[in-house]
Amino acid sequence: MSENTHLAAEVRSSFGKGAARKIRATNKIPAVIYGHGTEPRHVTLPGHETALLLRKKNVVLTLDIEGDEQLALVKDVQKDPVRQLIEHIDLIVVRKGEKVIVDVPVHLEGESFAGTIAMLEHTTLTVEAEATHIPENFVVSIEGLEEGTQIHAGQVELPKGTTLVTDPEALVVVVSTPQLDTTSDADGSADEAAEGAEASEGAEGDSAEAAE
Repeated sequence: MSENTHLAAEVRSSFGKGAARKIRATNKIPAVIYGHGTEPRHVTLPGHETALLLRKKNVVLTLDIEGDEQLALVKDVQKDPVRQLIEHIDLIVVRKGEKVIVDVPVHLEGESFAGTIAMLEHTTLTVEAEATHIPENFVVSIEGLEEGTQIHAGQVELPKGTTLVTDPEALVVVVSTPQLDTTSDADGSADEAAEGAEASEGAEGDSAEAAE
């Protein structure tokens, strides 16, 4: 685990929306730590440093809580829906060597065969891994794959010590050839033909009236 996951946490005794607003106004983030039968601990975390670490999924933080070091997995991050500012963080107590179940992102690498597209059906895979060795992502190569190729969860390469929880038969990637939508063209041609017929009928009517 990288050393840059260390954060100094301060115990807080004030709660409620008003207290949370005051905490955020000082560029800090309210958080709660729980798990392993321990009493929930309410703390504040440094805003900027925490936000940088949370760019990665499934971050395990090493918190220094008034001299007491505690490992904690980020369980949930609550954000303001408009400004996307972090409002609150839920953390779960973890221990070295302990295994946890998490969702890990799937990233595609390369390009499929010319004229085809690769669709990612599962953006994450659920796995069991050591809390301090959670994979950042799973890379799936689609380089040169042809139409009809399918990749299932059980075919994705996992690092040592990581066990797949997602159904191995779950479809992760499928390669296909885009189908051209000719409906609009056909409708357009039909409309043009109808307009032409109406114009022709109109012209014939004008000629008949002129003859009378």
